[in-house]
Amino acid sequence: MEVKKSLFDNLQNFFGFDNFKGDQEQIITSILQKKDTFVIMPTGGGKSICYQLPALMSEGTAIVISPLIALMKNQVDQLRAFGGNNHIAHFLNSSLNKSEITQVKQDILNGDTKLLYVAPESLAKAENIEFLQSVPVSFVAVDEAHCISEWGHDFRPEYRKIRQVINTLGNDIPIIALTATATPKVQHDIQKNLQMNEAVLFKSSFNRTNLFYEVRPKKDVAKEIVRYIKSQPGKSGIIYCLSRKKVEEIAELLNLNGIKALPYHAGLEPKVRADTQDAFLMEDVEVIVATIAFGMGIDKPDVRYVIHHDIPKSMEGYYQETGRAGRDGGEGVCLAFYAEKDIEKLVKFMKDKPVSEREIGTQILKEVIDYSESSVCRRKQILHYFGENFNEAGCNNMCDNCRAEKKYFDAEIQLHKTLSVIQEFGEKFDDQYILNFMLGIENQQIQSYGHHQHAFFGSGKEEGEILWKSLLRQAVLNNYLSKDIDNYGLLKLSKSGHSFIENPHSVKFILNQTMDTADEETEEQSQQGTAALDTQLMSLLKDLRKKIAKQQNIPPFVVFQDLSLEEMCTHYPVSIEELKQISGVGNGKAMKFGMPFINLIKTYVEENDIDRPVDLVIKSAANKSALKVSIIQNIDRQIDLEDIASSKGLSYAEILREVESIVNSGTKLNLNYYIDEMIDEDRQDEVYDYFRSTEIDSIDEALNELGTDDYTREEIQLMRIKFLSELGN
Repeated sequence: MEVKKSLFDNLQNFFGFDNFKGDQEQIITSILQKKDTFVIMPTGGGKSICYQLPALMSEGTAIVISPLIALMKNQVDQLRAFGGNNHIAHFLNSSLNKSEITQVKQDILNGDTKLLYVAPESLAKAENIEFLQSVPVSFVAVDEAHCISEWGHDFRPEYRKIRQVINTLGNDIPIIALTATATPKVQHDIQKNLQMNEAVLFKSSFNRTNLFYEVRPKKDVAKEIVRYIKSQPGKSGIIYCLSRKKVEEIAELLNLNGIKALPYHAGLEPKVRADTQDAFLMEDVEVIVATIAFGMGIDKPDVRYVIHHDIPKSMEGYYQETGRAGRDGGEGVCLAFYAEKDIEKLVKFMKDKPVSEREIGTQILKEVIDYSESSVCRRKQILHYFGENFNEAGCNNMCDNCRAEKKYFDAEIQLHKTLSVIQEFGEKFDDQYILNFMLGIENQQIQSYGHHQHAFFGSGKEEGEILWKSLLRQAVLNNYLSKDIDNYGLLKLSKSGHSFIENPHSVKFILNQTMDTADEETEEQSQQGTAALDTQLMSLLKDLRKKIAKQQNIPPFVVFQDLSLEEMCTHYPVSIEELKQISGVGNGKAMKFGMPFINLIKTYVEENDIDRPVDLVIKSAANKSALKVSIIQNIDRQIDLEDIASSKGLSYAEILREVESIVNSGTKLNLNYYIDEMIDEDRQDEVYDYFRSTEIDSIDEALNELGTDDYTREEIQLMRIKFLSELGN
């Protein structure tokens, strides 16, 4: 009873909690009794207290192995704040200088430090091993233990050497391994590698009841994300993307739309990453946009949504990343966008890997595809992956599939046929092979086994691919079949599968919905002009443009070009900030001509009760903005356009287009130094006068009027740029 009392005293005195959560008390008792302990607990379950509290109560220093420098710093800061003592916890990693390392070691030797956080790479260094051999180690905690396994989503080779190092520190040092995600396969790997097969195992349910799961087809994904975040004012969120480039793009897109966001990836300086993390924790930014590959050590309890711009590589990755939402038990929305094109990219990434790694990667990826495409309860699928059986009634409509109307089909005959075929073929094939067999796809593999001559070959052609995919997925989810993950995902009959062959009975499965996805390349085109044009508003805007042009004594197209007006008629901008995001309207034009247009659109929207899209499309990606700035600077230095073009890898036509778009957006450029060299004064005057008197903004019309013998298209274009710059800006 003495241990129990001091346990609660310490919990209250140090952490200020009155009660333990879940298995925490038993786990801590196990460690204090010097037993190897294995903890599988979902994110938000309170893993860190499981090793922090026993460390504070034990003689010596506990070594905590963690892969994330950011997370170490976070936890050390928290422990020091709780204890009011800067010596109680330290970290030892590559971010420290020599004198800081000396201080850490001195505090440990003095017996002041109860927890030492180390990265696996630092642990393996000879000088650190030598030092740790000279101090009493209470126990070793291996956090994020899934990093040991090649089947885990975040495999780190250094993690596989941890056991060797522990052996050099002493024979009877207990180990506590902790992970938030572990399939039965990963669990076995961890125990085997850390030589802790006799460990006391604590496995909490992976069901996070407060999280809502949704997968959407990847169509107009940038618009969808902006629209969603705008509908969640004041809430914190994380967006995951596959590449650093996409992270930067999405972060910029959000900022242009008035959403405070910062990028977070491994390519940023450590200080920038630390500052970004602090800004998120302090709520100076609403959204962090991060790469999936880079684990985020952000211990923030009130993240309200996690969005996957790209589908992740594994269910473990997906579970852990979505698990950062709603850790306080409050609302948490997990929204993922799925496109087959993303899967193709992920498969390409694996091409150069060794065969065994590629096989593993393919198996892991197939689970993500099945999850995304299936119409079965998302929660049931996630929990099944982690070895838990779940009745979808318990989901309480907390996923999109449970909320949607379902189509059922009677699966008795097809299931019986499938199980019989798998049994007859000796359980030697995966789901793709069985799918191809049922659909009658005569590929090389099927021919080599002679299965194209089987009576059932092609017998499922009429039902179609979607039905057979639905059936195979649900045969596994409902435990008629199991996948032998160790062995290329081969399908094996379960006890229920064998008994169904003997005694078939009526069974209904859910038919998958078709995923209607769009290519990202077509996204920008679709945004540029497929929305129905509001002709009534267009007419009002043209009248206003004409009136302003008359007052200013300039042609209407100098105010705004038709393309800009058309975009205003589909996006209805009602503020100067929104107007700036319309193509051809930059800061200059918005400030000079914008207010009357904004007021007209605002009144029109109110009077006609228009449901305005809140998410204006941003076309100026970061790299394009940088190019424009560079062109402006070069023109200020009076460098010839041909030279600017060649230095940027552009053609002459492309540089003219870029310069024209800069001028159209309201920036004044002085190109006289260049134009005076190219076109003599009289010809300049003639073109200038033509543009002054015309209402039609067309190079072809100008060429017709002025004569193709006297002018080239490029000369007319140059003069139009000069005209727009001087008169409009």
